[in-house]
Amino acid sequence: MRHPLKHVQVKHALLRTVDAVGSTVIGLSVGYLALAMGAGLLELRRQRAKLRVQGDTSYGRPHLGRHDRHHLYVLVPCLNEESVIGTTVSGLLGPRTTVVVVDDGSDDATGATASQAGAAAREAGHQGEVTVLRREPPNARQGKGEALNHAIRLVRERVTARGQDPSHTVVCVMDADGRLSDRALSHVLPLFDDPRVGGVQLGVRIRNRRANFLTWFQDYQFWAMAAVTQFGRNLTRTVSLGGNGQFTRLSALDALGERPWSQSLTEDLDLAISLAVRGWRLRTTAHASVDQQGVSDLRRLIRQRTRWYQGHMTAIGRMGEIWHAPRMGHLAALEMFAYLLVPWALDLPWSLLFQYCLYFFLRSPDVLVLRGKPATAVNGTCLRLPLNLLAWYLLAFAPALLTSCTYLRRDKNVGLPRALLLGHSFVVMNYMSFLCAWRALFRMLRGQTGWTKTSREVEGVGAGGVASAA
Repeated sequence: MRHPLKHVQVKHALLRTVDAVGSTVIGLSVGYLALAMGAGLLELRRQRAKLRVQGDTSYGRPHLGRHDRHHLYVLVPCLNEESVIGTTVSGLLGPRTTVVVVDDGSDDATGATASQAGAAAREAGHQGEVTVLRREPPNARQGKGEALNHAIRLVRERVTARGQDPSHTVVCVMDADGRLSDRALSHVLPLFDDPRVGGVQLGVRIRNRRANFLTWFQDYQFWAMAAVTQFGRNLTRTVSLGGNGQFTRLSALDALGERPWSQSLTEDLDLAISLAVRGWRLRTTAHASVDQQGVSDLRRLIRQRTRWYQGHMTAIGRMGEIWHAPRMGHLAALEMFAYLLVPWALDLPWSLLFQYCLYFFLRSPDVLVLRGKPATAVNGTCLRLPLNLLAWYLLAFAPALLTSCTYLRRDKNVGLPRALLLGHSFVVMNYMSFLCAWRALFRMLRGQTGWTKTSREVEGVGAGGVASAA
């Protein structure tokens, strides 16, 4: 015989458990974002910079104002990048700089275009050297990490032959569509004067952000959220390295062995962990940035973000290595530990809990504010719906609106209407993140590790051979 009272008690206990888990996840999410953004703002003050720094910068002349003594090697792994590689090579050449283009088995004229761009730049009086490394099947198209490991062998050979000091040699990794901001190297390379710094990562802007809503949203994520939280991670010296605008000290890479880059889907994050656990400091600067193309097609964007999620989630396997690293400070280990937990402890649970909260709010609008309270507790029924609407709005949109204000302050050209629109759309776009996180999890369970490179779009070329910023 069924006992209604026992059934009700079990149901209430289950609801209390879900409420507790939901409150914990919400608290952790809001707390992590607030702490990361707050730390980022403090770091901006420490660097004597304002939020809008680099907001209206131009790109393509990174060597301006450079007075350092470091040797720079730029690695540009390429696969069918004929449409963008020429401008990238031209913009990277400069004093004491060698650009190594890794043609990873391209079917188009990527290698020839890079060589021609280097020759044209030298004829125009630019300093520097361009080398094109061609990889052929079956060695080609084995992932970005493999292409970079192939290129670093050449760098080591050149450094030895030229009698250069690996501790004063910096290796930069750029995407084929990447552009460093004007004077970027005058801000980045002096950070390596500190012998404890092993890597520097620049914030990212989306060059074609005006193309459509998706590209605007990617710029909002990179410029208003990722870049500012990276400033905060500068305090713990655990800035996460990315695949574009990544700088590392050659001696730090040498300490990782013959093949410093792994076969991970996010070889850049894996490299950051490897450097951090060995005691190297990872930095960023507010005074330089890198721009790149945004993905303008939803299907390609989902594919790209799924790969990022899978790489991030796979890195959870290195938690023990981080926690027991003798050369890593406790605060740095805790910060990196929390960062690796984000998709597991926040994104995946919230993808379910958000639907739970939304369902119960639609079913019973007093669930957020008036649960268990009579209507008279808030001056009658007339305030019931407005108060709960306000509570739901703040719960769902307050963090996104905060980042919208940050985005507006980062770049006044964005405009208030667009900043607010992007903030409100953040909750809707979360469904894309939920989808990518679950797709990544299912790929991990099935043992799938392959990925498809994100294709580029043809850009217009402006004065000086630099692609026109959109």
